[in-house]
Amino acid sequence: MTAYMRASAITKKPVVTLAGEDLGQVKDLVFDPSTGSIRCFTLAGRGLLAGPLHRALLWEKVHGLGPHAVMVRDESTLEEDDTAARSGAKEPGGGNVLGVAVVTRGGARLGTVTDAIVGMGRTPVVAGYEIETAEHRRVLVPVPGPVTVSGERVLVPEATAQCSVGDLGGFGAAAESLRNRLQHDPQEGD
Repeated sequence: MTAYMRASAITKKPVVTLAGEDLGQVKDLVFDPSTGSIRCFTLAGRGLLAGPLHRALLWEKVHGLGPHAVMVRDESTLEEDDTAARSGAKEPGGGNVLGVAVVTRGGARLGTVTDAIVGMGRTPVVAGYEIETAEHRRVLVPVPGPVTVSGERVLVPEATAQCSVGDLGGFGAAAESLRNRLQHDPQEGD
């Protein structure tokens, strides 16, 4: 069974070593646009006036991600700069999705992204989005793997509109429902 978290619940988590040394806190999550997986975290200092550290933590160097902290073996696991967080010129899509419209392939606008939903596991991936609808309701919509993301929209299958839920507790069932719909009727993905 997959556990789900909002990306915003991961930001500001402290990054600590196994020895308990405080290295900073998560500033941003950087996703690989081709796979939807977390590529790395950018880091900020801890405290009210602390700014960005201009260092990155690659996902493969994370020892553990728990409810209270991100654990790493030691400070040497951090990248010396944040170049790992920048997308390469050959990678299409990506970028910040907050405030971007979620649109079905048929052109129906579902809402605007307010958060990403991360499916936790060996390699955490974007499993869906929290969106604000035109009626100002917040709902969670699953996605069936990597979807097309641009600076203007996130493009999702038609069936996504029928699989939204109001909270993380029901998100797993909504994701399963979407997978089943797309498996039994592939045209719903068009």
